[in-house]
Amino acid sequence: MGRNCLDLTDRVAVVFGATSGLGKEIAIGLAEHGADVVPTGRRAELLADACAQIQKVGRRTLLYSTDVRDRNSIRQLRDQVVEEFGRVDIVVNAAGTTFRKPTLSVDDKEWSTLIDTNLTGLLRTCQEFYPALKASGAGRIVTIASLGSFVAFHEVAAYCASKAAVLSLTRSLACEWAHDGICVNAIAPGVFPTDLNSHLLTGTERGREILLRTPMHRFGNPHELVGAAVLLASDAASFITGQCLAVDGGYLASGVNS
Repeated sequence: MGRNCLDLTDRVAVVFGATSGLGKEIAIGLAEHGADVVPTGRRAELLADACAQIQKVGRRTLLYSTDVRDRNSIRQLRDQVVEEFGRVDIVVNAAGTTFRKPTLSVDDKEWSTLIDTNLTGLLRTCQEFYPALKASGAGRIVTIASLGSFVAFHEVAAYCASKAAVLSLTRSLACEWAHDGICVNAIAPGVFPTDLNSHLLTGTERGREILLRTPMHRFGNPHELVGAAVLLASDAASFITGQCLAVDGGYLASGVNS
């Protein structure tokens, strides 16, 4: 009987931005599907819980904090993971930040800090893990794009610009690295309330408008992102690269909903 193409047993995954929210949910979900998973991010005190949940489902892990704004910390993580596990097959880039502010008032530091985290941080992780992913023979990179990669959201221009660039970079890396056996794809989550954005959504006019424009008329549950991540991290994605899978309750397909 052949291997289940969604089975991640014997694969090693590194998930950036896994201290909370969608990144943490994806890290645990990959472990539930068989992968050994290293969740990482800046807040070491929050990584312990993610690691505990990964171990709870019987998978190996490593508690190691990293800042995607610091190339040296990424490099040290890579070396530690390779030493501990012998390989890296999957890299998920979920590290990100956002803020809401009228674009006219956004200063250079605010803009550059967000771009450095959301876009340049992604470039750093992909560059540093490229040799290990190539050596895997079935390397997978999963980036987290956004609805803002496709459409504008009021007063989050820096975030939307960064996520449009994330999708463009995903496509470029997919084309450049296809001959190395590395598939590079993106997930564009719909609106999932997390610690990062819940204050913008809960009981606000913004939240009500988003629900009106979403055919399913609800926000996403973070666990509903796991299936897309597993697909793009697995053998099932062996001929999928340079694509973006929207997990959005129909938002991007929507016209009039009432």
